[in-house]
Amino acid sequence: MAELPLIGNYSDPEQTLSDARIGVVTFPGTLDDRDAARAVKLAGATPVSLWHGDADLQNVDAVIIPGGFSYGDYLRAGAIARFAPMMSKIIDAANSDAKLPVLGICNGFQILTESHLLPGSMIKNDHLKFICREQVLTVENNTTAWTNEYAQGEQIAVVLKNQDGQYVADEATLDALEAEGRVVVRYEGWNPNGSRRNIAGITNEFGNVVGLMPHPEHAVEAGFGPDHTGTDGLRFFTSVLTNLVSKTAGAAK
Repeated sequence: MAELPLIGNYSDPEQTLSDARIGVVTFPGTLDDRDAARAVKLAGATPVSLWHGDADLQNVDAVIIPGGFSYGDYLRAGAIARFAPMMSKIIDAANSDAKLPVLGICNGFQILTESHLLPGSMIKNDHLKFICREQVLTVENNTTAWTNEYAQGEQIAVVLKNQDGQYVADEATLDALEAEGRVVVRYEGWNPNGSRRNIAGITNEFGNVVGLMPHPEHAVEAGFGPDHTGTDGLRFFTSVLTNLVSKTAGAAK
């Protein structure tokens, strides 16, 4: 198997996406940091390990907060992780003028809502059971830093695995998310956890922060993704590279 099936426009030899540094945060209880780092590498960038207790972003160009059970989900999923020194740095960078791209997957999504980088909250699945399945999603917003390589309305299949995956928010917040086009992906066919309005992922108003419960990092290599062939998740990770290249080109003008 090829180590790096690089994706992107490499017609310009001066364009080296592998120089992009994508941080992957590890908390006590994180499970999917290595999977996320593997996805970054397959997309053509360099993964950088970030430790929750450190307060140095190591000059990364974007950050992924992966899935798992940070701090054993004590109090509430993501509630303790939100106060980690690394999260303070991420919150500041995401809200800065530079708008650091941040992707939260599953527990990462829960941490982003606890950090108030994204609105709403996550609670137990409505059936009160852990669920693990292949899940079809509809891409509703393809303008974010993490979804710009998908077509609007495209249906993709990735892995879903969670226990606290029910997205909830008050009606005013839900209406605002819908009106502003901030629902990024929505469950298709079946709502697996009772999330309000079938919402599987959302973004902030600037499109640099995205959180979703399903796991795109588990659908990046043939042989391991949905139906043993699916690689629909890979474009989350190549999208951020496209975003970084676009920002660099814009700054050079």
